[in-house]
Amino acid sequence: MSEKMFSEEQLEQLRSFPEISREELIRYFTPTAADVAFVDPGRGRGVVDRLGMMVQLCTLPWLGFVPDDVTSAPPAAVARVAGRLGVDPAALSLYGQRAQTRSDHLVQVAKYLEWKTAPAGSQAMKELEQFLLDRAMEHDSPTPTPTCASSPRTCWPRSTSRAGRARAS
Repeated sequence: MSEKMFSEEQLEQLRSFPEISREELIRYFTPTAADVAFVDPGRGRGVVDRLGMMVQLCTLPWLGFVPDDVTSAPPAAVARVAGRLGVDPAALSLYGQRAQTRSDHLVQVAKYLEWKTAPAGSQAMKELEQFLLDRAMEHDSPTPTPTCASSPRTCWPRSTSRAGRARAS
């Protein structure tokens, strides 16, 4: 019989946006000129898509994954990037009404940030799991936790059953 490490409530919390500190807000939600150009409307994107994509772009390096409900991003973070883009933060409430839009944008963001995926069963996944196990053992815990996965850049596949998604290469 297997035991659950996390309750459903804890898993949902791990999959959601946490509170953001002032330092994290400044560090992760200050888009560069290149970031702004990446989501530029000249690529055919409207205000809503630009803002949603920028929130994803800033969230991925911060958390190592992007929660499914992008519209629940911390209001201070949304206001910060919306100000940089010159758009109304309220526009985010309309973002990603098609799940495919969010997924397509996340793929583009990950490529722009030069992140790679670790498909289940792949060598990249084996290396990621070993990296996480090594980090967990450094903390006297046999189970990797999302907070210990803060190095290199690989995204967990969306179908993973792991608690949270992490980055490593």
